[in-house]
Amino acid sequence: MSGPEFSPRPHGIRRGAALTLVFGVVLATAAATNCLPHDDDSGPRPLSARAAAATADREDVARAAAEAAAKGKSGTEAAEEVVSRSGDRWGAVYDKQEYEEFRKALEGEYTGVGLGARRTSEGRVEVARVQPDGPAERAGIRAGDRLLAIDGSDVSRRPVTEVVALLRGSSGTDVALELERDGRRWSRTLTRALLTTETVTVEQLPDGAVVIRVSSFTKGSGERVRKAVREAPAGSGVLLDLRGNDGGLVSEAVAAASAFLDGGLVATYDVRGEQLALHARQGGDTERPVVTLVDAGTMSAAELVTGALKDRGRAVTVGTRTFGKGSVQMPSKLPDGSVAELTVGHYRTPSGHSVDGKGIAPDLVAPEGAEKRAQTVLSGLGGGS
Repeated sequence: MSGPEFSPRPHGIRRGAALTLVFGVVLATAAATNCLPHDDDSGPRPLSARAAAATADREDVARAAAEAAAKGKSGTEAAEEVVSRSGDRWGAVYDKQEYEEFRKALEGEYTGVGLGARRTSEGRVEVARVQPDGPAERAGIRAGDRLLAIDGSDVSRRPVTEVVALLRGSSGTDVALELERDGRRWSRTLTRALLTTETVTVEQLPDGAVVIRVSSFTKGSGERVRKAVREAPAGSGVLLDLRGNDGGLVSEAVAAASAFLDGGLVATYDVRGEQLALHARQGGDTERPVVTLVDAGTMSAAELVTGALKDRGRAVTVGTRTFGKGSVQMPSKLPDGSVAELTVGHYRTPSGHSVDGKGIAPDLVAPEGAEKRAQTVLSGLGGGS
């Protein structure tokens, strides 16, 4: 999930530097619940050949965790080693604390100071955004401020994922930041807090078109998209901006797609060889012009939405090819209380196209000035005044 102090990771990135919001909350009922599901106890079923080629065996993972725990060692680390050796790129193992952070993120919450970080073209680490009424904003920190050190540790050469991890911690704990603005350096000590992410923002353009930006599909985001579409002025088009959206709850992605569809197929997927389908709700707006903005950061559940609207002829897609994460993960609880998420299948767009490793090519390629191009296309479709 994109958002302050939360970013995705394929396995191999240092555990704890970031967590993963995966597409893998798909259930056999084709609806994600408000909490992450666990594998059933019926035993492993046959995987499709493609899925089996890049996944860890859950029995092997559980066995390694149990054996390590019996010897007084870390079951989480032992399980992670098995997943790493398997070649399952999106497989991951979370200890209890990490999994709780994962759960909170799915609920649209995180613990931090309310700022996002990025690396500039000059190689500096700077504040990308500041959450309204968060600890950072109340301390006077602004987007564009240079971030020099966290708790006395220089961050200039650290990956942004590690910088983000340093900003996280338990609610009520302090973190000291050293910053720079216009050549002036200063320090601030902030107290971490439990914050709520704003994953859906809405803006009306001067020509009447409505821009709906979705940074991730956390709990409630699908309904917020539907509400924004219902409240858009009659006859106005919608620019659905999914750039940098790395996924989330599949139920929320389906709800978002349903804002523009009146029932019908959203995607098909397989879980251990069993073929299943996701369908849109009925009653969506099928007349309003729609343009979807995508880029290489559009992934997972966001690609599900993109593929559904594109294949169903409901939206023109503008930007660059999407990331290409079309694999399905399912969580399993391990003996020590940690959780392993292992790839169990892949999903396809309504036309049957596989997304995994390929991504979705936009109808109009626009590596630069994509938003302006998208607005022009939307206007040409009659989406502006």
